[in-house]
Amino acid sequence: MSKAFTLWGALTLMLILSVISAITFGPADIKSSELITCLISNCQSQVTNVVIWQVRIPRVLVALVAGMGLAIAGAILQNTTRNPLADPYLFGIVSGAGLGATIANISLADNLSIALPLAAFLGALFSVIIVVFIAKVLQRMEQLLLAGVAVSFMLAAVTQFILYFGEPFATNRVIFWLMGSLARVEMSNFYVIASILLVAIFTVIAFHRQIDALLLGDESAASLGVDVDKLRLLMLGICAALTATIVAYCGGIGFVGLMIPHIVRQLIGVTTLKLIIGSALIGAIFLIWVDVIARSSLPHAEIPIGIITSALGSIFFLFIMYRSRAMN
Repeated sequence: MSKAFTLWGALTLMLILSVISAITFGPADIKSSELITCLISNCQSQVTNVVIWQVRIPRVLVALVAGMGLAIAGAILQNTTRNPLADPYLFGIVSGAGLGATIANISLADNLSIALPLAAFLGALFSVIIVVFIAKVLQRMEQLLLAGVAVSFMLAAVTQFILYFGEPFATNRVIFWLMGSLARVEMSNFYVIASILLVAIFTVIAFHRQIDALLLGDESAASLGVDVDKLRLLMLGICAALTATIVAYCGGIGFVGLMIPHIVRQLIGVTTLKLIIGSALIGAIFLIWVDVIARSSLPHAEIPIGIITSALGSIFFLFIMYRSRAMN
């Protein structure tokens, strides 16, 4: 018990320190004393006030909830589908969001600040509906991941076709957005993502015992009184809403939902409650520092977050394959 308490306490402390430390990184040189003064009372200059309260703090907080949300979505998908390779990125959600954003960019010239997130959200939900429909037609819900990969390629092809004939400026904007970035996030984005995240967490906690029953197999879960199809569809809907909201504001950030749950299973446990809380903490810490790397690595440029997470995710994916082969 003391070991578990120490681990949870260490993760919570790491998250708090990560949030505070991440605020100090950025192109503008702000001393620690200035930062403390701004956080406690009033900033010494208007420029410092804008940089901290309108740029860095919203960015760090959005990275926190986005990391939590993507990791939790991956954990839910892996437990409900019993597939350790399940990930929101592979379910066609990012491709659907990209298609929605592309249509909004090309057809709407004004009010993109509202239209782009909304279109991305609707596109992501549309892709998940297609995936679930295909799985239901095939009457094999365990093949959701394969259906998601197929839908992802299909929607990506449609997006590329539209971009090929689109206006160059709009095309470049969509391509940069699809790479994933927190450069344009605002405090309002944090409130929206955090609201969806809280609903998702409370819902999963309420059904965590039923989700644990799914790990035993559909027949065993049904014998325990679990409505397997309704529970799985509910969890997929939660993952879709959560991931689509994050993608709408942050763009395509892949493999977070694949990597973090695997790490949590090794450190903490496989049951849903432990997995969700652990994924939330480690996912938040991970994405905060990935964003720090993205905005601090190059002197006069910023690396899209999606590039970094995809590079790390591909290495992690190969590691999982090698480990599985070694164990067999």
